[in-house]
Order: sequence, then C-alpha cells, then structure tokens
Amino acid sequence: MAQQVNDDEPTIGRLVHDATKDISTLVQKEIQLAKSELKVSVKAGGIGIGMFAAAVFLLVLAIIMLSVSIAYFINWNGDGLALHWAFLIVFGFYVVLAGLLVFLGVRSVKKVRAPEKAIEQGREIPKALKGQTS
Repeated sequence: MAQQVNDDEPTIGRLVHDATKDISTLVQKEIQLAKSELKVSVKAGGIGIGMFAAAVFLLVLAIIMLSVSIAYFINWNGDGLALHWAFLIVFGFYVVLAGLLVFLGVRSVKKVRAPEKAIEQGREIPKALKGQTS
C-alpha cells in the first residue's frame, strides 16, 4: 500500500532549500556584524595612531629643545666652550648614538630567519590532501 504525501509535510528538496537559504542569511548577517565591529575598531585604532603620532611629534620637539639647552649649558654664558663647539659636541653625540643604533639594528636584522617549520608543514599539505603520508 503506497503512502500518500501529506501537503503539510515538507519534502527533502524543500528542507534543503530552506536550510541553504537560512545558512546564506546567517552568513550575510555575520559579515554585516563583523563589518560594523571592524568599523568601530578601525575608528578607535585611527584615533589612537593619531594620538601616538602627535606624541612622537611633541617628543621630537622636546629633544630639539633639550639639545639646544645642552649646547647652551656647555657654553655656560660664554664661560665654557664657544657656542659653535658646544653645538658641534651635541651634534657629534647624536651621530655616535645613531651609529650605535644602526649597528644594533643590523645585528638584530641578521638574526631574522625564515619560518622553516611552517614552510615544511606547508609543503606537506598537498601530500596530506592526496592521502599520502611522509
């Protein structure tokens, strides 16, 4: 005896269609949520970066003022070294400091290595997808 299809019971095709539609809607809503969260984060990050940039600019101005005051301190109202020598000493200090930072930076950069383990694992992925083992 054949069973009759009840009109109020959905078919498998209808269920698959509804599930696909629901998943698509869910993914779209998740993307919208991520975009709105990122928009807020990017705005806050931009404001933070702007404040850091302003702080760095003010720090550069402070270093310039400190340099001038050190030069005048070396001059000590004409009782110390001549003013041009005082400024030359401050300039030389900054050149030596910059040279030291370059030296330390080059040593640090030479320590950088390629991520060898990650590269090796990346080479194993195609083999694993094909079902091969090493």
